[in-house]
Amino acid sequence: MSDGLKILFVFVDGLGIGGNDPTINPLAEDRFPTLNRLLRTATPLDACLGVEGLPQSATGQAALLTGINAPKAMGRHIEGFPPPALKALIEEDNLFKRLTAMGKRCTFANSYLNIEPEQIPPRRRSVTTVMTLSALGNVRGTAELEAGRAVTHDITRSGMTERGYTGPHVSPEEAAGHLTETAEENDLTLFEHFLTDRAGHLADRAHSIACLETLERFITEAIRFADRPNRLFIMTSDHGNIEDLKVRTHTMNPVPLVVLGRYAEQFSELTDLCDVTPAIIRLYGS
Repeated sequence: MSDGLKILFVFVDGLGIGGNDPTINPLAEDRFPTLNRLLRTATPLDACLGVEGLPQSATGQAALLTGINAPKAMGRHIEGFPPPALKALIEEDNLFKRLTAMGKRCTFANSYLNIEPEQIPPRRRSVTTVMTLSALGNVRGTAELEAGRAVTHDITRSGMTERGYTGPHVSPEEAAGHLTETAEENDLTLFEHFLTDRAGHLADRAHSIACLETLERFITEAIRFADRPNRLFIMTSDHGNIEDLKVRTHTMNPVPLVVLGRYAEQFSELTDLCDVTPAIIRLYGS
């Protein structure tokens, strides 16, 4: 069934399903028509996973990318970078490892600038980095970025100068084009954008609007991937945040699961973060 299928998986940190009051939820503003439309029709996923407390990034992302209830396994929600026990869980079983074992080609589209994998400090390895290194042994770098075969986490590269980047900036639309063409070279391509979570923690309206304006333009172009034959676009998150500017913390709101293109209907019954990886594996296993 899934012969020739290619998936573009966009992970947007800190993006929950909020209310309709634009003074609280900037995503409810009319200036974001694509995000509005996608969120209205998204499948809500539970990010709390039966564990008390606010959902956090490390365990939420681990649950999303392994299919294992990581908060339950760890006994709590864990923020930031995964500690050793959670790293071990991710390294043992994750989306990339399972797909590569099936003969599928995966990649993490984010670019790391001027750094070799072994130079990434273990304490600063995100869930996506741990997964990628455990399954693929390498990450994309400056050469891939300059060749238009990678995307920086901030989409436009505008925040990369302080990290030593000296090349041109790109528009959100150009970055989306780089991402979709990279996705054509792989069976599954993952991209992570986490500035939404940072903006939510600041609870600064102007900053959040600017962040979402970039994301709106990027996603509007990226979802065109789903219009191509035998292509699937997925967008989801690990927990809520930016949808509620009344607080600087994460929220307990469900997160959106947006799925467009071939076999999208097979994701409509998913209920929580742990369901996403198994659903992808089922597609390729059919």
